[in-house]
Amino acid sequence: MLIDAQKSRLLIVDLQSKLMPFIHDHEALLDNCINLINVAKVIGVPVIASEQYPKGLGHTVDAIRELIAQGTMMEKEFFSCLSDEGCRATLQDKNFSQIVIIGTESHVCVMQTALELKATGLEVFLVEDCVGSRDPHNKHLAVERMRQAGIIIVSREMVAFEWLRKANTDIFRQVSKSYIV
Repeated sequence: MLIDAQKSRLLIVDLQSKLMPFIHDHEALLDNCINLINVAKVIGVPVIASEQYPKGLGHTVDAIRELIAQGTMMEKEFFSCLSDEGCRATLQDKNFSQIVIIGTESHVCVMQTALELKATGLEVFLVEDCVGSRDPHNKHLAVERMRQAGIIIVSREMVAFEWLRKANTDIFRQVSKSYIV
């Protein structure tokens, strides 16, 4: 199955200011996430984001927050976005059958969210080069566990090309020139 720009949304999980400095290779992770968010915006894929207890972990990193439309941020206390009543209503929008997930931490909030979304029947895609954990071993274990649970593991370029579907269009030229390296 391919990722369809008309059926999918991009979910940013907890890319928060007080946590990011402790995430393994956080600068590359942020660059990759910014890149994919920009691709989604150009193509018109809706972007939503969560913040895990922002009083303690801070708000979403400024570089990401600047890219997100007002009203698309969901605050949560549960690790899984789907377990939190406020997020659940947004995530269970029947207009979208696919969800593409990026964020931190892979083995906690990202994984619990992905597993619960998969259990609801959504097609869940985890962007491996856009997720991170403090310890890379935890990221590895989380990715493997999600793969075993039927979550599809992809890269940001896979997502971009599947959303684009076709070359020789103005959108393809804009995305390939600016965001596909």
